[in-house]
Amino acid sequence: MSRNPFNVYQNAHKEGMSQRELEASLLTRAGLMLKNCQDNWNAPDRDRRLDEAVKFNQKIWSFFQSELSMPDNPLPKNLREDILNLSLFLDKRLFEVMACPDPEKLTIAININLNLAAGLMKQPEEQLGKAV
Repeated sequence: MSRNPFNVYQNAHKEGMSQRELEASLLTRAGLMLKNCQDNWNAPDRDRRLDEAVKFNQKIWSFFQSELSMPDNPLPKNLREDILNLSLFLDKRLFEVMACPDPEKLTIAININLNLAAGLMKQPEEQLGKAV
């Protein structure tokens, strides 16, 4: 699988994945890459894998920032703003990790990615408590 999230987007659309499934897949991959670094912190290739995981996360979140900033984005404005603020927090955290590596600093980024992915995998009816 390509490491470039933009190539992943293009390939997934060809395979018939929905946008929600694709975003969940990318966020899961991003979270698991960081988790792998955290779990194998003392590995000899940690710096290379950490750099790769952080760059992958940054690319994904930059893409989300771009999409959320578009005037025709269908999400409600307050939700877009909340996700954009979350992305800014993640940007800051990932820069902190690269400047002063510490496995504990990865936990929040891992949790955000995996929790958002889990939410995206739910059908909208499930998120509303089947009140639809």
